[in-house]
Amino acid sequence: MSPTSRTVVSADWLRANLGEVTVADVRWYLDGRSGRAAYEEGHIPGAVFIDLDEDLSGPPTKQGGRHPLPEPERFAEAMGRAGIGGRRLVVSYDDCGGMVAGRLWWMLSVLGEPAAVLDGGLEAWGGPLASSEDDNSMPERARFEPRPWPMEALASAEEVEWLRSRSDCVILDARSPERFAGTPNAIDQRFGHIPGAINAPFSDNLGESSKLLPGEELHQRYAALGVGEDTAVVAYCGSGVSACLDLLALKEAGLGPGRLFVGSWSAWAADSSRPAETGP
Repeated sequence: MSPTSRTVVSADWLRANLGEVTVADVRWYLDGRSGRAAYEEGHIPGAVFIDLDEDLSGPPTKQGGRHPLPEPERFAEAMGRAGIGGRRLVVSYDDCGGMVAGRLWWMLSVLGEPAAVLDGGLEAWGGPLASSEDDNSMPERARFEPRPWPMEALASAEEVEWLRSRSDCVILDARSPERFAGTPNAIDQRFGHIPGAINAPFSDNLGESSKLLPGEELHQRYAALGVGEDTAVVAYCGSGVSACLDLLALKEAGLGPGRLFVGSWSAWAADSSRPAETGP
C-alpha cells in the first residue's frame, strides 16, 4: 500500500517513515484540560499541534453546533501554517483512541488530501517524546489551497430529518450508550438522541490498546447495525468530532464513505422543534 493510500498506520510504520510525513498532535479533552499544554509537555518528535477549537472548527452557533466546520480560507490558513500541504501524508494522533484524530483525518480526506490516523495513538508510539523546549522549531509554511467543503460528504439537519425514517438509510450515533439513552450529563443541553438513530459508540471500533479492530470485525459490527454495501449512512455524535471515527471505521470495513452531520446532537438539540428520543 502506498503511503498516500493509508487510512491507519502503525507506530512501527510511522517510526520508519517519520521524515516522509507530517505528524499532527490533535489532543483535546472534553473535561477542559489543555491539549496544547499536553503537547508542550511531550509529543512525538517533529509533530505539529493542531487545535480542534481554533483550527478544525468555526465559532459555535445554534444552527452549526459546538464544532461547525471552519470557513475554507480559515482551514487552509491553519493547515498551511502547520506545514500541511503539497500532497504530503498527514498522520494525526491523540490519546483517546482516535476520537479527535479522526476529525482531522476526515477533513483532509474529504478534500482529497492524503491523511491517516496513528493506530493506538500516543500510547502506541512507545518511543521518546519531545517537549516544546527540545523541539521548538517552527514548521515550514506550506501552500494549502482553500476548497469548499464537499456537499456530498455532509448531511444537514433537514436531510437527517428526512433520512431518519427511510429504510435504506442508517443514522449512527457515535456517543456513549449513556448519552444516547438520555442519561443526564454535563455535555448535552437536551438529553437523548435523534429518533430512529442507532447507537454506534466510537469506542466500540477499538480493541486492545485502543487500536482499531481489523476490517473484517468492523464489517461484522456495522452489518449487525444494519449497514450493508449499498446502505446510505449518516454519522453524528455530540458535535461532529467522534463520529469521524465511525466514518473511518466504515471505510476500513469496506462499507463506503458515509456522511457526517457536522452539527450533530449539539445542533439538533438546540432546536426545540426537533424531536428527541430516550432509551437504549
